[in-house]
Amino acid sequence: MTAAAETVSPAKAASGARRLRWPHYLLIASGLLVLLSLVRVIDDADPVTSSGTVSASLRLAVPIFLAGLGGLWSERSGVINIGLEGMMILGTWTGAWAGYQWGPWIGVLAGIIGGALGGLLHAIATVSFGVDHIVSGVAINILGLGLTQFLAGLIFDKGEAKALGGGPRQSPPVDPINTLTLPVLSGGKVGGWESPDWLGSLERHHWFLVSDLAGIVRGLTSDMSLLTLVALLLIPLSFVVLWRTPFGLRIRSCGEDPYAAESLGVHVYRMKYAAVIISGGFSGLAGAFLVTVAAPLYQDGQTNGRGFIGLAAMIFGNWRPGGLAAGSLLFGYTDAMNVRGGGQSVHALLLFVAVLLIGVAIWQGFRATRLRPEVVTDLGRRELRGAYVGAALSLVAAAALLVWFLMSEIVPGELVSFTPHLTTLLVLALASQRLRMPAANGLRYRRGEAR
Repeated sequence: MTAAAETVSPAKAASGARRLRWPHYLLIASGLLVLLSLVRVIDDADPVTSSGTVSASLRLAVPIFLAGLGGLWSERSGVINIGLEGMMILGTWTGAWAGYQWGPWIGVLAGIIGGALGGLLHAIATVSFGVDHIVSGVAINILGLGLTQFLAGLIFDKGEAKALGGGPRQSPPVDPINTLTLPVLSGGKVGGWESPDWLGSLERHHWFLVSDLAGIVRGLTSDMSLLTLVALLLIPLSFVVLWRTPFGLRIRSCGEDPYAAESLGVHVYRMKYAAVIISGGFSGLAGAFLVTVAAPLYQDGQTNGRGFIGLAAMIFGNWRPGGLAAGSLLFGYTDAMNVRGGGQSVHALLLFVAVLLIGVAIWQGFRATRLRPEVVTDLGRRELRGAYVGAALSLVAAAALLVWFLMSEIVPGELVSFTPHLTTLLVLALASQRLRMPAANGLRYRRGEAR
């Protein structure tokens, strides 16, 4: 056995372990849609793919995605940012403070600035002074919460702001950002003309697959906020900037090997500062979204841990924009099930997840059987055993969910409210084997020091 062969990962040695391309993702998405439609028909759970659920999922996923995108920019430069929650809180307060006075778009800009200031503080602590990244992030979370509570009582509970509806724990109302609806396809009004709603008509028939597809498309094209559209455009934009421009290459090189980047003339401190400030700006934008789209005002505790869920979505997405968007939609969808679907819809998802787990078990077993014996080293044997154990655990969990589905008709409300958090734990556990964070993420860097 050659030395080169010994270093080959068994997973990569499998003949089918090629990198997935867009056609593969489209095929997977189509299969999931068919399965979701089948589950809806079997359990008569129409909210599973209704346009209202899809619209709510997107609205709930956007702040998670924006916070996770902030974490992605920061960690790609090598700076761990668990202060996303605090930066989001700063964005909610500054966005509401400016929004109720000068309009929602000024509020969005102010929210970005508020979050960016939190990012600047984090960069000063971690990059310039070498403070532990976790300690700095926790401090910013505490500072953001305490500072906004103090400022809310100081500003919103006095004078004109109080007369407009402000108080010690909330701001005056903020005008919402305009929404878009595609006429003819998704209804709405154009001037005085009442537009047809073709997709809504198809959705109300509850046909297999056709109505589900109509509901999903209608949810994406009806009453979509302009800020939601901006957030969706940030997915390809972030990918292009980070993976297709010299600026993005410099940032990612700082996260992989800052000393090698320094030797090639990259100003590592400058790149880290830029990435962490941009990270704070995205988190502030997530906070501004909450006060201009999700709700028309600032309220104490409004972020409700979305910054931490955004961090989990970023890890689930393997530090890439596309995976982050998929993880955010998953968390947003389970949260929407809690808000709109209730116990009946979550009961249908038991069958959906059970079938998925069976598919995961089959895939892990199939991957393990296709390994070439000549490249299975001691490390490979451990991975092989891990694959079989994972397949066995997936089958056990699938069997338990199937029994639960068959023995019940509805999921208790207490478990329904816990569904988003349970989803967070499950997807991170299942995705842990394929994750690879930037090599120098969280490491202290000092210019000119030997590695």
